[in-house]
Amino acid sequence: MDLNRVLITGAAGFIGFHLCQKLLNSGQSILGIDNLNSYYDPLLKRGRLRLLEKHPKFHFNKVDLCDSALEKIILDFNPQVIIHLAAQAGVRYSLENPEAYVQSNVMGTLKLLEVSRHLSVKHFIYASSSSVYGANKSIPFQEADRVDQPMSLYAVTKRTNELTAQVYSQLYNLPLTGLRFFTVYGSWGRPDMAYFSFTKKILNGDPISLYNNGNLKRDFTHVSDIVESIARLIPKPPVEVNDLGARHQILNIGAHQPVPLLEFIETIEQLLDKKAVKEYLPMQKGDVFETYADVSKLEQITGYKPQVSLKNGLKEFMDWYLSYYESTDQKEVFS
Repeated sequence: MDLNRVLITGAAGFIGFHLCQKLLNSGQSILGIDNLNSYYDPLLKRGRLRLLEKHPKFHFNKVDLCDSALEKIILDFNPQVIIHLAAQAGVRYSLENPEAYVQSNVMGTLKLLEVSRHLSVKHFIYASSSSVYGANKSIPFQEADRVDQPMSLYAVTKRTNELTAQVYSQLYNLPLTGLRFFTVYGSWGRPDMAYFSFTKKILNGDPISLYNNGNLKRDFTHVSDIVESIARLIPKPPVEVNDLGARHQILNIGAHQPVPLLEFIETIEQLLDKKAVKEYLPMQKGDVFETYADVSKLEQITGYKPQVSLKNGLKEFMDWYLSYYESTDQKEVFS
């Protein structure tokens, strides 16, 4: 299947950046879209973009998903594949600014689906989240589990996107794949993520906040495993219709290895050779106790399952982090 023109939304974001690099190195032409918002420091996004723009087959357009100019930009590029990663991220921030989540995550996705139905897109892949499992008690999380007990507005928007994609596939025969990511980490990551902020605070001697007294487990998944999985999925759109008459599939992408939060922090301490100052706090609203991905469907379709160990993945991040923030240009980010 010839799939050389790929549109990636959220191209200057954490996962989008790594995916762009992988696909560019494989010879694909990429149109990257991002609004470069200030949810976290734009310097990091611009740094990612500088690296991507060294590739002759990378083209970038700063535009919001809800902008009226979006449709023409996409139609002019005429992508064979759309990978929709742009979103207002962060579970806790959704408690503070709920409207941003509905506008970006729900309306932005709807706009893309509307444009896609007028194109001959061979595969539309979009980011969902493990947060949709909410209060689900069945471990490990399977794609067929209940997802009607969300714990945050962020989860609501992601589940809304899954349902919207299902209907669009039914109505317009769009081949769609939704990916439920599980706690992604790695170099060039988001500063609001726990592993990133823990590293900064430990180095600075600041206390780190441990919710539910640190009694949490997360299925930490290295970004290289995420992008490898997506790359393998691109030429594998759903062919057969599901029980609802749609060419739509939902897949977990996780390490299939839940790690206790205190063990995670201990690994960071060992890599930094410095102890953390811990502040134990009650459970935070919107959080869940444990995430754990069943990835058997992903492995069946792609022949691949995430494999980067926590220690190796965190070492990769630490090496990047220490190098990045040692450079003079980035010191303002650290202040």
